[in-house]
Amino acid sequence: MITGLDFIGIPSTDADRSRAFYIDTLGLTPDDNAQYEFWVGDTCFGIWEPEKAGREFSPQKNAHLALHVDDIEAARSDLEAKGVSFLGDTFDTGVCFMAIFADPDGNDLMLHQRHAPR
Repeated sequence: MITGLDFIGIPSTDADRSRAFYIDTLGLTPDDNAQYEFWVGDTCFGIWEPEKAGREFSPQKNAHLALHVDDIEAARSDLEAKGVSFLGDTFDTGVCFMAIFADPDGNDLMLHQRHAPR
């Protein structure tokens, strides 16, 4: 029945600020045809402002979007140098390394590096 994931909606109170963070800070690829969409591999991230749609803004919490990196410590250091604050230390689950942070609107994100075989 379900055959894929079309996009992930990122709630924001300021779409331009969010766009700058996801593209300039995180280095994600902007969509050529949509100002507030960008790509993580084959997954589209779409920024939207709930209040402009008559809904209350609430940051996405506790469903961390796991952003794949090949070297979590290098990626973390790079983001920290750009002013990103992480929520605690990088931790090892026994299968992967995870480092949690948030975007400017408080949406939870995670750097993720799998180190165990699938």
